[in-house]
Amino acid sequence: MLYHLHELKKAFFSPLLSFSDIGSSLFTNPASPFAYSPLSRSFAAGYELVNRLGKSYSKPAWGLDTTTVDEKIVAVQTETTTQTPFCHLIHFRRDLPLSRPKDPCILLVAPLSGHHATLLRDTVRTLLPKHDVHVTDWVDARLVPISEGAFHLDDYVHTIQGFIRHLGPNVHVMSVCQPTVPVLAAISLMASAKDPALPKSMVMMGGPIDTRESPTQVNRLAENKPFEWFEEKLIHIVPNNHPGAGRHVYPGFLQHAGFIAMNPDRHLKSHYDFYLDLLQGDDDDAEAHRRFYNEYNAVLDMPAEFYLDTIKVVFQNHDLPKGTWVVGGQTVKPSDISNVALFTIEGELDDISGEGQTKAAQALCSGIPKSLKQHFTAPSCGHYGIFSGRRWREDIYPKIAAFIRRA
Repeated sequence: MLYHLHELKKAFFSPLLSFSDIGSSLFTNPASPFAYSPLSRSFAAGYELVNRLGKSYSKPAWGLDTTTVDEKIVAVQTETTTQTPFCHLIHFRRDLPLSRPKDPCILLVAPLSGHHATLLRDTVRTLLPKHDVHVTDWVDARLVPISEGAFHLDDYVHTIQGFIRHLGPNVHVMSVCQPTVPVLAAISLMASAKDPALPKSMVMMGGPIDTRESPTQVNRLAENKPFEWFEEKLIHIVPNNHPGAGRHVYPGFLQHAGFIAMNPDRHLKSHYDFYLDLLQGDDDDAEAHRRFYNEYNAVLDMPAEFYLDTIKVVFQNHDLPKGTWVVGGQTVKPSDISNVALFTIEGELDDISGEGQTKAAQALCSGIPKSLKQHFTAPSCGHYGIFSGRRWREDIYPKIAAFIRRA
């Protein structure tokens, strides 16, 4: 019912959003006489703020059409190389001569936790000059017909295994946040089965391997609420006006509300500053705000089965660190991994995955020799700073690039 009310609200406010969009243009377009009135900036800023606060945001484009390789600008084509109903494997194919030596192949596993894979745009942009990059692009569950069946955490593990085998044994797997857990499970099971397609290395960044370490607000919510609360309060049915009608999901709009609730004062200040920037004509800061919130406000629905499995397995039962996680009848044993290099990365100020949660993989992977292990805690770095921004580009990425080449 809540999902249907949300859709009704969108339809109800649609005229207002259209009016505010037109109003903003009316007071900013050079061809409009209203743009030259004394209060034009005030009206335009107010209209745009109302529009941005109320509108729905679609999945952003990657916008990575070129990169620089060997000090030359080359074209980049984004193509889907393989897919499942719930995920597309995206390849950022660089226009390079066949005679050039191949760069390391990276499978970048994006989170299925509310935002689109484009949230890793800066990660991909930084990797592209010296790496052959493939990214998991998860499909919004409301777009997946119910005839395609359910999608559990086990299915996530099997999907990653399929992509690793698709890319071959020389791939390096990078996982950011949520996927560190299923990625470690996927590689553990492959190692137990002596799968010849095992990757060369795994880089795990800011993930909840063991949420008993430095629990955050997110971890405490998952532990303090009974499992039934998540089923009753957060799971809803996709309405009939979407391809996935009838599917049970954790809706993106609820996830977005949760994101905002974690730091309401910061978001309120950001929008107020945006309004002031528009009044003062500070176009650069205003555009930076638009870019950030175009990405931040674009959310997707998660399959209910996957979300609830994650709550139970990762945050409530701690099955991975306890050694009690069973996938497809097989127990997940990270200790069986022996010849895959491991690099764990954390942010000192991470308020999503606390310090020590990702590093826990080091102890779990006891079969990997110390010579193939590495850990780095980025000082004064929050969650998003691990994979985006100056600290990612200047402090973290160089260490990853060197690690991959050693592996």
